[in-house]
Amino acid sequence: MPTSPLVSAPALSQVIPVLETARLVLRGHQLTDLEEYTAMWNEPGFYQFLGGKPLSEEDVWRKMLAQQGHWLMMGYGFWAVEEKSTGRFIGCVGFSDYNRALEPSIKGFPEIGWVLTPRVHGLGYATEAIKAALTWGRAHFQQRQTACIIDPDNEASLRVARKFGYQEWARTQYREQPIVVLRANLDEQ
Repeated sequence: MPTSPLVSAPALSQVIPVLETARLVLRGHQLTDLEEYTAMWNEPGFYQFLGGKPLSEEDVWRKMLAQQGHWLMMGYGFWAVEEKSTGRFIGCVGFSDYNRALEPSIKGFPEIGWVLTPRVHGLGYATEAIKAALTWGRAHFQQRQTACIIDPDNEASLRVARKFGYQEWARTQYREQPIVVLRANLDEQ
């Protein structure tokens, strides 16, 4: 685990809103999330549709920093998802703009994404977390179009996206991997 920050962490807690649902807390990342997040990124059931390979602790740490840094640069970003009943970190949900080199371009569209540990798949947590994130997005985004990219073989995530009105816009490649690009209007979800 990284060393303690030199400055007090409350600055991020003032930037990243905490959202609560019946079973989840969506919050900013904590240093203690790194161990669990790294373990997730080393489970084949987790990474199979996310590039198809595990990530090192260093790469997961960089991902966490990017997710949190989004809030400071863009005014939105990813939340860590915590299971209320256990207090455990179980994944992430949120919005990004990674300036991806895609055709068609999704630059300027908040891109929603979600990843949850396989042990909670099928419990409805993704739906619950996405609903909270989209509710926040409707209240804060001027841009009403949002997008997401999903591996075409990830039927579970495609079903979840469609629940929220995401419709296929294109099939293309990203980093030499096939993806489905989906779009939705926040006002129609």
